[in-house]
Amino acid sequence: MSAATTRSRTPDRLCAEAVDLARGAAEEAAAPGVVGEHVGLVSEGDRVVTHFFECKELGYRGWRWAVTVARASRAKVVTLDEVVLLPGPDAVLAPEWVPWSERLRPGDMGPGDLLPTDADDLRLEPGYTGEDAPPPNSAVSEEMADLVEAEDVEVTEGPSRNLPTAPSRGSISAVAAELGMRRARVLSRYGLHTAADRWEEGFGAKTPMAQAAPASCVSCGFLMPIGGSLGQAFGVCANEFSPADGRVVSLTYGCGGHSEAAVMPKTPRPAPPVIDETKVDPFPLRPAPDSGSVPPAADEEAAELGHS
Repeated sequence: MSAATTRSRTPDRLCAEAVDLARGAAEEAAAPGVVGEHVGLVSEGDRVVTHFFECKELGYRGWRWAVTVARASRAKVVTLDEVVLLPGPDAVLAPEWVPWSERLRPGDMGPGDLLPTDADDLRLEPGYTGEDAPPPNSAVSEEMADLVEAEDVEVTEGPSRNLPTAPSRGSISAVAAELGMRRARVLSRYGLHTAADRWEEGFGAKTPMAQAAPASCVSCGFLMPIGGSLGQAFGVCANEFSPADGRVVSLTYGCGGHSEAAVMPKTPRPAPPVIDETKVDPFPLRPAPDSGSVPPAADEEAAELGHS
């Protein structure tokens, strides 16, 4: 038996010697031939020991069969407790589980998919605040409406104690609906900042396309303005030939499809050739004689005349 891995307490002797009982239980629970050598044991308590056997099954590298045996007090018979497959220190494990809300990436949603938004989402805030009532001195306040309604009733039907409430017209919710702002939640300041950072990263001034553009989108006729505070820095591109067509672009973004890019760029001139083969350079066969000096050929001719 291999060396035992023990805890602080000493394992029970009879339980520690029950290796064959533990192996038989592991082989009965596992497939044939996947239970390997005995790799150690550990004391789980008084007269309770867990034996570990190597797992040879494919895909379970580093896993171990754990068989727990126990013995009753003053008993000499060791009984089986449980058999389970557990990962060892160097076992191959699946990556840590990540919630779906954190695994989701832009573009993952398809037709029919639903993406619930948390009630405390930092990107959103209530659409409108305050009580749904106009100021007391307003012409459509509840007090003024009750007074007007009471006078109308006295004139037509006489006094009445059941006065109607203020009409919905002129209320905060009605005004918000008329202005197109009656939504349960709208973008918060944090949501605006994250959207601006995301759009600036995709279609901003630091992109390679904007760096090579002849001008920025702020002067382009294809730029469609947007409302809200983000309209001060962004717009929508309406150029079908632009890579940002239909996208929200920064006013500092730009591309080659700028509406005022009427001048075509000049064709770059190639570099001059290293050897010019289009003309002939004169090259003398003999160097020109210097004043006061005799060329080497003249010296040779004089020597030949002296010997003759």
